[in-house]
Amino acid sequence: MPKPEREFFDVTDIEWTPCAGKVAGLTERILAADEPAGVATRMLRFEPGTDTTPNGVQVHDFWEEVYILEGSFTDLTLDQTFTAGMYACRPPGMAHGPWVAPDGCITFEARYRTASDT
Repeated sequence: MPKPEREFFDVTDIEWTPCAGKVAGLTERILAADEPAGVATRMLRFEPGTDTTPNGVQVHDFWEEVYILEGSFTDLTLDQTFTAGMYACRPPGMAHGPWVAPDGCITFEARYRTASDT
């Protein structure tokens, strides 16, 4: 089933839940999902001090767009810090991370597939 139709709603009605993987302090708020396709729109929260090194470098088979709402994190592979107001668009197969977020961070992410990806 594709992502559900939803009119505006208060996202705080959706609880933060732990992300899959081995990292404490990394939680997500799933706003809409297409589970069979393996894609979602979500908010991702890095608690202060979160280090995603145990999850390693990430590579996905879907598109991912990320906008940093609050705080910052540092990509350890790139040795570069990204801050609130910055945006990334990652095509399938683009490696990224791991990250550390000394002061915490919240992002908004849209994950999707295009007709050519299926």
